[in-house]
Amino acid sequence: MKAASSIFTALSAAVFGFFIGISFPVEITPKLQYCAFLPCDGTNTNSSSSSDSNNNMLNFWAPSVRNSTSAPSNATISGNGTTTAAAAVAKKPQGAERLPPGIVVRDSDLHLHRLWGHPTSDVASGKQYLVTLTVGYTEKDNINATVHKLSDKFDIVLFHYDGRTTEWEEFEWSKKVVHVSAKKQTKWWFAKRFMHPSIVAPYEYIFLWDEDLGVDNFSAEEYISIARKHGLGISQPGLDATKGKRSRYTATARRPAGDMHTSGRFVEVMAPVFSRDAWACVWHMIPNDLVHGWGLDHNFWRCVDEPEEHIGVVDAQFVVHRGVPTLISQGNGEQEGSSAKVRSRQFDEMRTFYRRIADAEKAQADATAAAADHHR
Repeated sequence: MKAASSIFTALSAAVFGFFIGISFPVEITPKLQYCAFLPCDGTNTNSSSSSDSNNNMLNFWAPSVRNSTSAPSNATISGNGTTTAAAAVAKKPQGAERLPPGIVVRDSDLHLHRLWGHPTSDVASGKQYLVTLTVGYTEKDNINATVHKLSDKFDIVLFHYDGRTTEWEEFEWSKKVVHVSAKKQTKWWFAKRFMHPSIVAPYEYIFLWDEDLGVDNFSAEEYISIARKHGLGISQPGLDATKGKRSRYTATARRPAGDMHTSGRFVEVMAPVFSRDAWACVWHMIPNDLVHGWGLDHNFWRCVDEPEEHIGVVDAQFVVHRGVPTLISQGNGEQEGSSAKVRSRQFDEMRTFYRRIADAEKAQADATAAAADHHR
């Protein structure tokens, strides 16, 4: 009798446990997995606004471009109570598969940190924007003028192509900025190697400027205010057509009336300004093996939603392109015609870049067509 009672008690406990268990459903596999720029869960791929698309882009970069060993800060709760954070954490770059999430924070910056004090007190630097200037010491006075057009909300990085860094300490501000030196390298060489999207993610706008821009009629804060007002993902200041080197592109010339004008999906490479989201895309488009960046300007539009509306020239804050020859005169130095050889390589790189773009577009179109045929 006692044995029968024990069996009945055990069965009752098992049944009770079963019903308790099914009342708390558990999802073994997260429903949301990220594929390219959009979720793979069958959601509508038509974005109703540029902000929606930007959010999708950030979701894409978060697990891959940014440090994927970090705990995601944008975890959401699905309808059945589970989080979609696991899907983001699962997307790790090669080499990080063995690391658990949460070891380091997601983003870094280019702010100079202290060697003492608590690390958390260094984070609140108050820097919202980044300007990088690729410089030679001979243009020190022009760079000094440019720096004084920036507010204290900017972090500043000088990329030195002539190897001269210590001489800049004659300027007090130079002691508070980052100096990166590599002889005879271009700004796109520097940008690819030192401006990874996770490094510049804290900055709302990123200025990637040459050293030969006259800034008498330029204010960085006013420029940003206009770019933000008009939702410009990629922009540049208008070029003063009455001074300096005349541009071959009329679209980037300053127009006296109005704050800004759209520029046919195009800005030039001497003074581009990128939003955080646009730069995350542009950085990936910069070739790893090419250094001059020729052809990038005609393809910036690929990194902005509705480029006809969100790429433009800010006329109210304009600059003079002085057209000072820099790297073009450095070539191989010891041999005749080094400038011509630099120019020749620039054209060779442009042809290579355009060919890669064309090949990639064809391969993508072929793959899309093949997938469509497969599903018929």
